[in-house]
Amino acid sequence: MYDRVLILAPHPDDEVIACGGVIQNARELGVPVNVVFFTYGDNNEWSFLVYRRHPVFVPDAVRRMGEVRHDEACEAARILSLDATNLVFLGYPDFGTLHVWASHWNEQPPFESMLTRVTSVPYDNAFRPGAPYKGEAVLNDLKRILLAFRPTKVFVSHPSDFNADHLALYLFARVALWDLATELSPEIYPYLVHYKKWPFPRGRHPDDALEPPFALLDSIAWVRSPVTATAEKTKESAIEAHRSQLEYSRAYLLSFIRKNELFGDYPPINLRVAEFREESAPEESPEQLTDEERAILVGFEERSARLTGDSIEISLHISKPLARTMEAMVYLFGYRADKPFGGMPKIRVRVGGLGETVYDQGLVLPASAATIERTSREITVRVALKTLGNPEKILTSARTYLGEVPLDSLSWRVLELSEPGPTPDGGHTGAPAAATP
Repeated sequence: MYDRVLILAPHPDDEVIACGGVIQNARELGVPVNVVFFTYGDNNEWSFLVYRRHPVFVPDAVRRMGEVRHDEACEAARILSLDATNLVFLGYPDFGTLHVWASHWNEQPPFESMLTRVTSVPYDNAFRPGAPYKGEAVLNDLKRILLAFRPTKVFVSHPSDFNADHLALYLFARVALWDLATELSPEIYPYLVHYKKWPFPRGRHPDDALEPPFALLDSIAWVRSPVTATAEKTKESAIEAHRSQLEYSRAYLLSFIRKNELFGDYPPINLRVAEFREESAPEESPEQLTDEERAILVGFEERSARLTGDSIEISLHISKPLARTMEAMVYLFGYRADKPFGGMPKIRVRVGGLGETVYDQGLVLPASAATIERTSREITVRVALKTLGNPEKILTSARTYLGEVPLDSLSWRVLELSEPGPTPDGGHTGAPAAATP
């Protein structure tokens, strides 16, 4: 069988830092490689400043930055032996795609990008100019691309990544592949980019191995894909092509010039077999916070999930009581193969210092839609499976917020609700480099 490799990148530069070695190996073997960019990266690192109500740049200037990053990606692709026909730019909203995932489906209005101030893809060279910033548009685009290219291996951002666009791309890709399960069955290799104090040490260390974060070492069957010394040099040249990003994060980007690349995903959790429990190290306070804000920062220490009758129960242990300006958000998104995902409930449970609210996208649901129990450091949310659309699977996570600023987060996990059958081999023990055709 001939391999076909698809790289799904949240922003221009992610394709190189996470998969530059894999791309080179595949091309040397003559294996087709396509790269899909979720966003043009036009919001970039200004997102935190926007949240904090600092001045916003002129939308036209922001879109020009998107074109700059598009051109940088094309140059990096050339260095990796790809050309323009191997690249697809979707143009969904940088730093807005997780909002699209959570709240902008069907009858809900499209998301409005914070800096470009548009509600649809504004780039003429995009895959589908004018595509609305809505969940079904993203999902349909990904499915069209998957069916047209028919990959055997898909590399995509990781469900433990701290960047919202990276999380959103993983989630949309997961659902797209579930929807196409009768037509495609590629191997999936998530890659990590943004994680606290990682990679370590920072900076260019070509003779060192890239090791997983300690907190994720045992929970994921990591695949280490070797990168030769020659490929490292080419990968570094491709990273250098992303000049706009090197201006402020050179040491970080060059941290991925290592002897290997890392890939791995969590196994699904079948709640019909046993409840799920995991510990988590709370996120350290971002340097942009004031001392007063750091003092009230709340992180997650433990999460559990279990079935209780006809409901699912999520319990969170937090590092300290929620202050008035802090809140936690629990996400529960159900999936059924026999129902369009856009029509399934998108449940978010907001637990704040002053009360609780349950949402289905932007719609506020009655208080009876969820049972919420709280102590000073424990939050338990119970939601009927009927409220979630009687799902076969649930995608779940949680985040803490200070006002609108996202802080600590838990990995997105897949909870299975079907009766257990034969156990498939869900791990990848070999390197994900494309097989010889």
